[in-house]
Amino acid sequence: MDSEVKSAALSKPCVLIIVVAGVERFVYKGIASNIVTFLTDVVKMSTSSAAKIVSTWNGVTSMLPLASAILADSFWDRYSTITVSSLLYIAGLVGLTSWAVLHSWMPSSLLFLPLYLISVGQGGYNPSLQAFGADQLLIEDDMESLPAEQKNQMKSLFFQWWYFGICSGSLLGNSIMSYIQDTFGWGLGFAIPCGVMILSVVAFCCGTPLYMYMERNTGNKPSDSIFRVLKEIVTHVITRKVRLQTRDDDPDISELELEEKALKDEFTDHREAEDGHDTAPDVSVTKAILRLLPIWTTLLIFAVIFQQPMTFFTEQGILINHKVGSTFVIPPAMLQSSTTMSVILLMPLYDKIFIPLMRMFTREEKGITVLQRIGIGMVLSVVAMVTASIVESKRLHFVSEGDGTTHQLSIFWLLPQYILLGVADVFTVVGMQEFFYTQVPNTMRTIGIALYVSVFGFGNFLGAFLIEVLKTTTARMGEGHGWFSDDPRQEHLDKYYWFLAFVGTVSFVFFTYLCKYYNEPEAHGR
Repeated sequence: MDSEVKSAALSKPCVLIIVVAGVERFVYKGIASNIVTFLTDVVKMSTSSAAKIVSTWNGVTSMLPLASAILADSFWDRYSTITVSSLLYIAGLVGLTSWAVLHSWMPSSLLFLPLYLISVGQGGYNPSLQAFGADQLLIEDDMESLPAEQKNQMKSLFFQWWYFGICSGSLLGNSIMSYIQDTFGWGLGFAIPCGVMILSVVAFCCGTPLYMYMERNTGNKPSDSIFRVLKEIVTHVITRKVRLQTRDDDPDISELELEEKALKDEFTDHREAEDGHDTAPDVSVTKAILRLLPIWTTLLIFAVIFQQPMTFFTEQGILINHKVGSTFVIPPAMLQSSTTMSVILLMPLYDKIFIPLMRMFTREEKGITVLQRIGIGMVLSVVAMVTASIVESKRLHFVSEGDGTTHQLSIFWLLPQYILLGVADVFTVVGMQEFFYTQVPNTMRTIGIALYVSVFGFGNFLGAFLIEVLKTTTARMGEGHGWFSDDPRQEHLDKYYWFLAFVGTVSFVFFTYLCKYYNEPEAHGR
């Protein structure tokens, strides 16, 4: 890759924002990765209740970016949204730390205030920060001297390094903070992320003179455009007019093209050709978002699978032997770091080995399309669920033949399922970021990021719903106890994992079918 592209993608503002994003992931993962243990050990909740609460909290956290995206792209700007959201984020962290220190005198219900304050803060912080970081590329991205192929390579490189940065932060948060929380206490374990977050916000503000800021088109307010788009989407859904055109349909209807000619470019062309107050661009935007919804829907089960390390994988680790030698105890949540470690190690190999290898077969510059990249990760997530089910069956086998304990099985048996999800992460999650970012108009890029994040939000809600339904249904069929039980001899997480593997396979089949409705541009671009 040319040094010109590299220098543009790795400019000082981009590097600073990627580092700040990595620090935020350290903070969030340092809390979220082990929060289920905090709820069961300190708040004294049951395993299934804690899992539902964590899933719901993660769902709200992932859904709020949709609202903050409208705020960032319509009424404020991304920089202001980042600074205000960071203050709410810090307030939530201070409240959570205070509750952990004073939990003996604090009602359990008060714990949810700081948790959801963190959700509100992160909901505005994350999508705005990523879109703001991508804005730093726009000056170079719009230069006529750069061919379309290099522009797309530069975008891909930014998303690769962005994800590398947040995975590095996640790795440190999962490993270091879970050990501190289990060893030195929850007060210190929550106070450190709070202090680190404060320092990162200060560093971000110090870089203010370096940033590039998007100029707004005052002739047509983004808020008017966004709300007209939302109205159009609701109308289409209610009247059941959502439809995917095939490649043989009317050629005057624009097809969704990936990478070189995204719908955001079509939107720009319309705005240049039409009057600034015309609603024709809004129709294009509405069609674009509506056509993204089928792919968005098929990714929900992947999001359900993706949340397992923070819930039932961690509970699996608690139920088996997590000692190394006679003294050192591995916190079960620390195994989540193996997922992020897989991402960090595989990300460079993806560019250096996988892409060149695939070019030999596909003759495409990027090796595989974005949708193919997403699909590969979906398959790997299903394999991870099958692996998790086999390991859980082995644990239950030890329980049935032993004295009721499961210390015969080492925690390292859980590593394959974590690593497989890490590999799936490299393919699907990075592909989702690039796909949703490039398929929305230029003025709605934060909403594109929010659409990607909202997959995990709805996925967490769906996961909590599935837990409740399966818990009730299987309890009726199992003489009072179902798949989820606080008794390790009676619960059957293996059946739950098989269920997720099945619905994940069904989702992948639908995803593969829908891919034929989306065109990949020719190699030379259009």
